Amino acid sequence: MSSSSVQKKIGIVGSGLIGRAWAMLFAAAGYTVQMYDILESQLVTAQQELDKELHSLEEKGALRGQLKASEQLALIGFTQQLEELVRDAVHIQECVPEQLQLKKSLYSQLDGLLGGDTVVASSTSTFMPSLYSEGLQRRQQMLVAHPLNPPYFIPLVEIVPAPWTTAEAVERTRLLMLSLGQRPVTLKREIEGFATNRIQYAILNEVWRLVESGILSVADVDRVLSQGLGLRYALLGSLETAHLNAPGGVADYFKRFGAEISAVSATYGPTPDTQAEGAALAEIARQCEKLVPLAELDQRRATRDAFLIHLARLKKQFE
Repeated sequence: MSSSSVQKKIGIVGSGLIGRAWAMLFAAAGYTVQMYDILESQLVTAQQELDKELHSLEEKGALRGQLKASEQLALIGFTQQLEELVRDAVHIQECVPEQLQLKKSLYSQLDGLLGGDTVVASSTSTFMPSLYSEGLQRRQQMLVAHPLNPPYFIPLVEIVPAPWTTAEAVERTRLLMLSLGQRPVTLKREIEGFATNRIQYAILNEVWRLVESGILSVADVDRVLSQGLGLRYALLGSLETAHLNAPGGVADYFKRFGAEISAVSATYGPTPDTQAEGAALAEIARQCEKLVPLAELDQRRATRDAFLIHLARLKKQFE
């Protein structure tokens, strides 16, 4: 437990999957956590799920932090009153569904309740912070802290400021994420898709093209990542990979391969219409469901999480 976390209160808006994951991360670091939802039934379900998840992690030896599951659960409280949630909170993590009007309504309510010292961070993967904080009195205290799913096992958090977010709010959020054992990256300005999704969507667009063109099957195109690039990227980013792949480092790499990169990139073609329910999506879905039938998705997610636990332990040996 971090000594700086003792007695500090964290508010979490939303008690779904991401909200519960944040509650677990903050409680593991010794913070007092209060979760808010409008429905009592949602909070009852959240309490039951947290109890089950934390004790399951404890049994597997995968529980984060120095506190026992029961001690972490004792740090997590629940409320249906937004005023109570905001009171004395040093940080509020918003985890409501990805609906812009819902977020605007919530932030308008929070704006009238916040003091000058509370930072509000959205878990959104979709909306730039300016879209829901513009015009608010406390907008300088609002930003994005976007986790990757599942946050309990993947440490990356993207911190994205609005144009009016103060440097102090950004730095406080960065230090808070570090205190949880997360690994934050800070964008200098907001941009659609942030960083992770911009990179992820570039990959998804190209694998879509390769499958739609009949060049690779779903299984094989995913194997390019899981048995190839992904093995390197679990330790190294793409730029460090390039840096290591030429005798003279990254400058040498782009001198050697820059023309090829540009030439291949020019053949990518237009961005696929991935929202259209056409033949390409139907074929990709058919092959994906052959690999992992819909009835087995939960089992496969559990396998993924178990793998991430072991991978995180392995990575510590190389940090």
